[in-house]
Amino acid sequence: MTIRLSLFAALVVAASACSSNKASDTGAAPTTNDPVVATYAGKQITLSQLDREIADKLYETRRQGLDQVIMEDLIKSEAKKRGMTEDDYLREEIEKKVPPPSEEQVQQTYDQLKAAGRIPEDAPEAEVKQQIASMMTRPQQQERARAFFNELRQKNNVEIKLQEPLPPKKEVAATGPSKGPKDAPITIVEFSDFQCPFCSRAVGNLEEVMKAYPDKVRLVFRHYPLPFHENAEKAAEAAMCADEQGKFWELHDWMFKNQDKLAVADLKSQVRTMGLDGAKFDSCLDSGKFAELIKKDQDAGSALGVSGTPAFFINGMMLSGARPPEDFKRIIDAELASKK
Repeated sequence: MTIRLSLFAALVVAASACSSNKASDTGAAPTTNDPVVATYAGKQITLSQLDREIADKLYETRRQGLDQVIMEDLIKSEAKKRGMTEDDYLREEIEKKVPPPSEEQVQQTYDQLKAAGRIPEDAPEAEVKQQIASMMTRPQQQERARAFFNELRQKNNVEIKLQEPLPPKKEVAATGPSKGPKDAPITIVEFSDFQCPFCSRAVGNLEEVMKAYPDKVRLVFRHYPLPFHENAEKAAEAAMCADEQGKFWELHDWMFKNQDKLAVADLKSQVRTMGLDGAKFDSCLDSGKFAELIKKDQDAGSALGVSGTPAFFINGMMLSGARPPEDFKRIIDAELASKK
């Protein structure tokens, strides 16, 4: 059931954050209800220490399993109502709702791969083109699969009651363009990439969070352009050049809405419609004056365990990926309650 398996892969949320926990203090004496589970080199590990180390991974495994159980049952039920097999039902709801690429698009990709020497000489052209078409539609099918499962969840009033443990706190420098009160009790530091589609999706979620806590949240933006996004680094530099003229957030919003227009020429053209001094912006961007700052942000993010984007630190507690507003609110509410 390849369609079904690919649906599972699309829907299961994979954590991109690396574990920040250091090795626990293995010299602590166990309590009566905290048995020793291993000893080595004069040290020991208790069950509670082990549980702390694997808390995040354990939650992720349970949540993925829970999502899959719910999804399988809902798909089975909906397919039965329609008198269809589960595979046919998924084809109808996912594959057929994603338009295939045009012959011209497939041919263009085929020619590019052929010219780059990435297609074996003896590979049948028809088979290769079929694989290319499948590859080109996969992202849209995954997006449709996510939307489809969310529709099923809403239709059937799915409520997840499994509690996620709060992540450990880290020291995170809140340096960079920001919005929200400087003395806000909650600071969200975001590491992001202007060419990342998941980062674009997160913008609306963050706006919802900021509106829910108008006087309590400050958002700080830091850069983490990924190496396989060819326009991301210059886009990050462009944002800082715009920041020099007080237009960071305006260009930030535009770039996330226009991720197919992040070439340097596009950016130079766009800022002129925003009232920036074009010559000053061009000089700033061409000089690479903010390249070192971008690199420092990347290094800082990597040191904190960032391996993908977007990544957020809420008062030092890490959330990875384009998480729903509820995930932010859970941590924010816990932090606000702890300050009372």
